[in-house]
Amino acid sequence: MRAFTFCCLLLVLSACQRPAANSTTGDLGAADIGRLIFHDVSLSASGKQSCASCHSPQHAHAQPNALPVQFGGPLLDQPGTRAVPSIRYLADTPPLGFNEEGTPLGGFNHDGSVDTFAAQAERPLLAANEMANLTREAVVEKLRKAGYAVKFRQVFGETSLDQVDTAFAMLGLALERYQHDSPEFQPFSSKYDAYLAGRTQLSAAETRGLALFNDEKKGNCAACHPSAKREDGRPPLFTDFTYDALGLPRNTAIPANTDPGYADLGLCKSGRSGRPSQDIHCGKFKVPTLRNVATRQVFFHNGQIKNLRDAVAFYVSRDTRPEDWYPRKAGKLVAKFNDLPAKYHMNVNVEEVPYGGKRGEQPSLSDQEIDDVVAFLRTLTDE
Repeated sequence: MRAFTFCCLLLVLSACQRPAANSTTGDLGAADIGRLIFHDVSLSASGKQSCASCHSPQHAHAQPNALPVQFGGPLLDQPGTRAVPSIRYLADTPPLGFNEEGTPLGGFNHDGSVDTFAAQAERPLLAANEMANLTREAVVEKLRKAGYAVKFRQVFGETSLDQVDTAFAMLGLALERYQHDSPEFQPFSSKYDAYLAGRTQLSAAETRGLALFNDEKKGNCAACHPSAKREDGRPPLFTDFTYDALGLPRNTAIPANTDPGYADLGLCKSGRSGRPSQDIHCGKFKVPTLRNVATRQVFFHNGQIKNLRDAVAFYVSRDTRPEDWYPRKAGKLVAKFNDLPAKYHMNVNVEEVPYGGKRGEQPSLSDQEIDDVVAFLRTLTDE
């Protein structure tokens, strides 16, 4: 009920109280407040953690280390349950919905649990293993003491910090304006962007990698990570906003995974109000953008894969060489898809290239071709 009320309040405030674009403060002022909030460690229970701590601008707004999960809480000793996704290039993310075929797409976070930047802000601020505020009131009280409180009131109104729900919603709106409007979140400054604009050429390896990336019988990466310009001519986002179950190996370094009965089920357990759990979506996580993927130190929602080459290799050899990725059960059997309960294994994508194939067969990409794809993916790194 609280999440529903918050989202409704955001819609009302966005429609009725957002500063006008051409006013003396304007959306630029709101975005500036959002930047200050994004970097403000005083808004956490520890006094040492901000949004930028886990979404580091120096690391393409993703986590700055190789840990599978980040730690928060009042003493910064409470582990998360998922690797931190990059929040760059999310401005055009649609709300979660389903197409005519019933395919889910859109939404924020790994599991599509919210639909806007503003709503996304609530969870980290209140989560016990993140910024760990007990209530919205606690957040707003910290906000009232912030050095930019005067400017906050100038932008959103003199009474904007008086009422908790209004102040909290304005905080979310400020973060939304910052992440939506600031060029740092969508710079489109990679070598590939320059290539699409005709300002540079790809190397031989990068050119081969792009061809393999697009080839439906080889990498077939573009099936979920489109590489062509969008219909309106803008550069590609390298995600189609859909969800997929990859059958990843279980990451035993995640503290929650020490419980053998625990499983992160993704979309089907996103906790969205009014949306019942659907078994066909268990194990599915949102397809991320591949922009800046070469800057990541861990990959996928559970951070099990530690380098980019292995991430590509996993896609193409998961089924043909499962022993490279999964532990063995009793005897010589390989425990495939061991991060999902067996009843959800049917949800794992085994139909599309490069998945599928029988154990012992050649994967769809050779070692050299994997290297070429990696060379291309490195062209997606922003300057």
